[in-house]
Amino acid sequence: MLQEAITLLTIPSPPSPVLFEAGPFSLRYYGLMIGLAIVVGTWLTSRELERKGYDGALAVDALFFTVPPGFIGARIYHVVTDYELYAGDPFPGVFAVWNGGLGIYGAVIGGFLGLLLFSYFREIGPLAFADAAAPGLILAQAIGRWGNYFNQELFGLPSNLPWAIRIAPENRPQGYEDAATFHPTFLYESIWNLLVALFLLWVARRFADRLKNGDVILLYVSLYSLGRSFMELLRIDPAFIIGGSFRGNLLVSALLAVTFALIFFLRHSRPDRTRNKPGQP
Repeated sequence: MLQEAITLLTIPSPPSPVLFEAGPFSLRYYGLMIGLAIVVGTWLTSRELERKGYDGALAVDALFFTVPPGFIGARIYHVVTDYELYAGDPFPGVFAVWNGGLGIYGAVIGGFLGLLLFSYFREIGPLAFADAAAPGLILAQAIGRWGNYFNQELFGLPSNLPWAIRIAPENRPQGYEDAATFHPTFLYESIWNLLVALFLLWVARRFADRLKNGDVILLYVSLYSLGRSFMELLRIDPAFIIGGSFRGNLLVSALLAVTFALIFFLRHSRPDRTRNKPGQP
């Protein structure tokens, strides 16, 4: 009886990843979540730019330079690190992004390269812009993770917790066919990302007179990677493996969390009373 009650409390899986279809056209929840994430992230970036003394419209202007390379970088990272999923039939699988498969680290690298180009043309400090974009970026990630929910992907080990997610039999990984409910790691990461966004906004205001350009983006990478490390300990989805059993994304996340935290603390190991100014690199 208790187990049945707990099962009723679990997170139900969506009946379909498709929101609606009209002839050959279909709108998937995954794409909807990504679109919503971009809109919200751009809005928050605009607010942060205005707070720092810039024109908030720069956030919209930068989309053309940052979103396409970020999207390409995200897909390349996923395909390279999970190539076994596409090795047997690479085309058109490597382009089927509507089925999921975007790596955030690739997105950040691609987006930052685009930001460097945008900053050059608009004569704005790239690190100052990156600091303004960091809270919006992590908030966008919090929203985008719900696309994984609708695709029934990126969940963790089997779980009987009340907030576990029910996964349809056809979406259960090999070896877990008999498990019905799993850790909703997409939800854990979404909550963590939201908390990091709030923390970055607080730091940017509370310590505005002490921060150097680039500090907020350093904290973003370190804190996101810290949370991602814990998620990788739970996740059971296919991933590139090191040494036969060690998840490669866990190693990448742990290294980034430590490295960027160390860079941040080294930058502040000596007192610096200079204040950042708009346009300062």
